[in-house]
Amino acid sequence: MSETIQSIKEKFSFVIDEKDDLFAQYQQDERKGVQKIIDQTKKRLQKQQALKEQFVTMTRYEKKARAQGHNIIVGIDEVGRGPLAGPVVAAAVVLPDDFDGIGINDSKQLSLKKREEFFDKIQSQAISIGIGIMSEEVIDSVNIYEATKLAMIEAVNQLNVSPDCLLIDAMTLPLDIPQESIIKGDANSISIASASIMAKVTRDRMMVEFDKEFPGYGFAKNAGYGTKEHLAQLDNQGITKIHRKTFEPIKSMLN
Repeated sequence: MSETIQSIKEKFSFVIDEKDDLFAQYQQDERKGVQKIIDQTKKRLQKQQALKEQFVTMTRYEKKARAQGHNIIVGIDEVGRGPLAGPVVAAAVVLPDDFDGIGINDSKQLSLKKREEFFDKIQSQAISIGIGIMSEEVIDSVNIYEATKLAMIEAVNQLNVSPDCLLIDAMTLPLDIPQESIIKGDANSISIASASIMAKVTRDRMMVEFDKEFPGYGFAKNAGYGTKEHLAQLDNQGITKIHRKTFEPIKSMLN
C-alpha cells in the first residue's frame, strides 16, 4: 500500500533546505497530490530565501554605523502625516545586533496580522523603544512637517539609552547626534522599518479607540484618512475635536 498524501505532506512541512533528500525520494511519485506538495514546498523555501536576502540588505545601514564605531543605533519613523484626523505618531527603536527580523518591512507593506506579530516581537527583543505623539492641536499650531519632527524628537527622548547614531526616514532632526537621512528608509533599514511598525500599530490602536468615541467616521478602518465614508460623515455630523483644522476640506468648512 502506497504512503498517504497526508503523511507525505507532513514530512515536507519540516523541510528547510531545497537539497533535502525528500525531494529526490518523492520526485518519481506521479500522484498529482505529491507533485503539488513538492511544488508548494519549493515555493515556500524560495520565499523564505528571498526574505533572508531582503533582511541582509536591510541591515546594511546598521552594519555601516557599527563599522564607524556606533553602538546605540536608533531607527526613527513616523505615521500619520496625511490623515484629516488624529495625531502624528513617531517611534524610535534600538535593536540588538543579533536581532532576527526576517520578514520585517515597511509597515505599509505588511498585513494587519503581520504588523501585530512583528510589533510584539520588536517590543520583546528591542533594547529600547520610544514613542512620540503630537496631537492635532500641535499639528494645527506648527504645521504637519514641524509636528512630525517634534514627534520624532519626543520618541528619541523617551528612549532609556543614549543614542550615538540616528537612522531617520527622509528627515533630519535638530539634535546633536550623528544621523543619516535615508530615502524610503522604512524599506531599506531594519531599524527604521521596525520603527514604522511600532508607530503604525500604536497609532492604529489609538484610532480604534477614537472610533468608539466618535462613531460614524470609520476611524477604525480609515485611520483618519479622507475616505468616502469619512467625508460623508463630515458633511452630516461636522468635525470632531480630533480633526485637523488646517487640513482641507475641514479648513474650508470652518470658514
